[in-house]
Amino acid sequence: MNTTLTPLQVNRYRNDGFLVFPKLLDAAEVKALKAAVLIAMEDTKKRVVPGAGAYYDAVWTRRVNLWRVNDAIQRCLCNRELGDMLCRLAKVGGLRIWHDQALIKEPHANPTAWHVDGANWSFHSRDAISIWIALENVTPGNGCMWFVPGSHRLTRFDTAGRDGVIGENLGGLFEIYPELAAVETVPAPMQAGDCSFHNGMTAHGAGANMTLRRRIAMTCAYMPIESTFNGTQNVLPDDYVKTLRVGDVLNNDAFNPLVDGP
Repeated sequence: MNTTLTPLQVNRYRNDGFLVFPKLLDAAEVKALKAAVLIAMEDTKKRVVPGAGAYYDAVWTRRVNLWRVNDAIQRCLCNRELGDMLCRLAKVGGLRIWHDQALIKEPHANPTAWHVDGANWSFHSRDAISIWIALENVTPGNGCMWFVPGSHRLTRFDTAGRDGVIGENLGGLFEIYPELAAVETVPAPMQAGDCSFHNGMTAHGAGANMTLRRRIAMTCAYMPIESTFNGTQNVLPDDYVKTLRVGDVLNNDAFNPLVDGP
């Protein structure tokens, strides 16, 4: 795993709220992670999110928290060098996995509407960070990611339930944030093994898959250590949520394992 960052890349991430990073994984690592993801997806049931429907189901094939069922995925996402890299980008002292996702755009899959992740999570942080690893070549034709540069400084936490909705209105996010509508968006095509990083409050989306082949990606969101529960369940299990009060630190290793950092 290549985790060497330049000062320019760190500054670009912090200024833009995202960074496209080439060659995180070599060909053998891509092959191994892709195999692990596909096996884990067969071994788990689809997680259905509130508001899911026919359109959403045709956006992607999705599985959540595969790190809990597959050792190879856990080793990758909890890799110490990757943790150091993430902490340097986010400028934090340590991180925990919030949740991972395998995201497969099937042939002719719907586009992913513009959205912001962080307002809908069970904690609020301007320093949360996600990684998106391409396990196939990713192009505008098969649904590459797109970002709104600098949006992480403008999006808010008081829009939960609206700016995380992935539905048929591709540009609905710009109705919530009209000031972002004039910002030139940036595509993120990648080769297999490349990745992108984005802040939890960065606006992003993805196009439709216009091809006959699957677009396979593995993603993971990380929260800074000492993040606290804000009252939103999101992906937390029912039994765990029942034990939490607003303000409790989300430090249960069984659900949110620590990723080694500086």
